[in-house]
Amino acid sequence: MRAGDARALARAITVVEDRSPGAFALLKALFPHSGRARVIGLTGPPGAGKSTLVDQLARHYREARQTVGIVAVDPTSPYTGGAILGDRIRMQSHHADPGIYIRSMATRGSLGGLAHTTADVATVMDASGRDVILVETVGVGQDEVDIVRLADITVVLLMPGMGDDVQTIKAGIMEIADIFVINKSDREGAERVEREIVALQTLAVRGDGWTPPIVKTVASEGKGIAELGAAITKYEAYLAQDNRLFKKTAHNWEIRLVSMLRDAVLERVVKARFRDGEIAGYAAEVASHRCDPYTLVEQIVGGAVKV
Repeated sequence: MRAGDARALARAITVVEDRSPGAFALLKALFPHSGRARVIGLTGPPGAGKSTLVDQLARHYREARQTVGIVAVDPTSPYTGGAILGDRIRMQSHHADPGIYIRSMATRGSLGGLAHTTADVATVMDASGRDVILVETVGVGQDEVDIVRLADITVVLLMPGMGDDVQTIKAGIMEIADIFVINKSDREGAERVEREIVALQTLAVRGDGWTPPIVKTVASEGKGIAELGAAITKYEAYLAQDNRLFKKTAHNWEIRLVSMLRDAVLERVVKARFRDGEIAGYAAEVASHRCDPYTLVEQIVGGAVKV
């Protein structure tokens, strides 16, 4: 995989995504080789044109002779549990380019716009030597802001004609943007969206002093992509000052470590504490009001601590 074998990269990602035997050993071996790629997250409401923008941004970086990895987090199929490959379909123009590797992932019920293993898949791509990793999330709403814990740079897409426009997004997703993109800016209402973003920026000043720029694009025609690339480069230069990137990465890892610990402890407790079908039995007791869930959880956690 480190030598550039795309099939080896595909197998490695499958092992990590499915949590197959050897997944953690593989991640441990790959982690020292990671940390060199720029991870750019793109998020925004459904229909904003994220896949088209990712497609154009990938082309932009390839023209600069940089290798690209794309992680497209798709909705989960209700029938197979797999990714509905809408994003892969939109990026078919890159299928013959060995400098671009595209992977679709299913959310598998994960909230936050990202699949549980997206960060690990990004680590694998990073270790494979990709220069840029583009992570496109499921169309998000107010609370789905996990991308900021993974990406070095977060691009939030908006578009004209969203009903109440920016107000439909609210504070949650607005606060994570390092760069705003108004896509489909040839449509009526683009100036209104820009005014609303500027108005919201005057209400909340970021702690790091950065004011996210607003870039207008028409991704379907390739317009504004060079300007977006320039805005990303400018923010990278800003992060390079005063050790900002390291501080941001360390803060993100602090949150991710807590999340990893929570998952690992939960898995260990469930394996050690419960027999097959036991949780279903507890659920039936709560549903029939024979016991309350709060006492039940208290007792389980108390017992698990002694295990």
